[in-house]
Amino acid sequence: MTGHVRRRGKASWEIKFDLGRDPATGERRIRYHSFKGTKRAAEIEAAKLVAKAADGEYVDPSKLALGAFLDRWQATWAPANVSPKTLERYVELLSHVRSTLGSIPLQKLRPAMLAELYGRLQCGKDNEGAGLAARTVGHVHRVLHRALGHAVQWELAAQNVAALVSPPRVATQEIEIVKADAIAPLLATLRGRPIYPIAALALATGMRRGELLALRWGDVDFDRGLVRVERSLETTKSGLRFKAPKTKHGRRAITLPPTIVAELRAQWKARQEQRLALGLGKAQGDALVFADIEGLPLSPGAVSKAWKAAAVGAGLSVTFHALRHTHASQLIAAGIDMLTISRRLGHGSPTITLSVYGHLFSNVDDRSASILEATFASSKTE
Repeated sequence: MTGHVRRRGKASWEIKFDLGRDPATGERRIRYHSFKGTKRAAEIEAAKLVAKAADGEYVDPSKLALGAFLDRWQATWAPANVSPKTLERYVELLSHVRSTLGSIPLQKLRPAMLAELYGRLQCGKDNEGAGLAARTVGHVHRVLHRALGHAVQWELAAQNVAALVSPPRVATQEIEIVKADAIAPLLATLRGRPIYPIAALALATGMRRGELLALRWGDVDFDRGLVRVERSLETTKSGLRFKAPKTKHGRRAITLPPTIVAELRAQWKARQEQRLALGLGKAQGDALVFADIEGLPLSPGAVSKAWKAAAVGAGLSVTFHALRHTHASQLIAAGIDMLTISRRLGHGSPTITLSVYGHLFSNVDDRSASILEATFASSKTE
């Protein structure tokens, strides 16, 4: 097998190589690839393509089906760049694409095909109305957009077809929040239950469930009154798994209210006494703050289940994640600036925080008017 490079533009080249004769027809199979860069880089790319063809690993882009490409993407790129839990979700979402468009050649994929797919997913099989929610279809779109973006980078497709299609619009949903006058009664109801210290810390810090369950005693600084978020716990098909934060902003330090510091000290002391009484020895700094008696991590699902039962007992019907939203809403009501709130929540930027909680700022508009009124009133007395 041979190949050569021919200039097409100032920094573009055409790579031509011979795949040999087709076993069925006996015809010579010539393939062409476009390449941007230096001539030397194009020659190296040509050598790679010829080597793949010789080893039987070459895939003709014109014949590569969407389903086959997604299989390769999930097997090569995704495991190295996303967490196992995220990969499981990707596989689930892309299964909706494979079942309908998997056999379509990647280069023949068109925007109308995706638009029709999104409509079918929402309507359900045979338009029976048992389809996916618009938000879920949006997730399908975003994962497919990401995968097809790599297809373009790898020169398997001329364009990202998903970029030309809009996902279905999602109706704005009000976030769940425990109202201010219900917080104290809720804490009073939870006190004494195993879920109380987890819920109290969630309310005091805005930490996510997985971050709370991955917290180690070494992450708690009693003297400075803060906790460091260094990792998170997630449930995968293979079991529980600790993972690093998605972004650098997810790894953060959060200041604690003195009351929570005191309760954590008491919990630390009680845990040590309990372990010593059972002959297990003192817990070390890498021991989990919230764990079973043997020090093993708690299941996120079990924590949510315990929370649901406790919340119902307190007359509430909100998820555990509502405590994170409640934390943010309390800070907004107190007039804390958006940057500080964003950093406490571990968001990638204040823009994300504003997109989630921006509507809550209308609740403190009266305070703005009061501040301005005080300014005008003081000017009259001068």
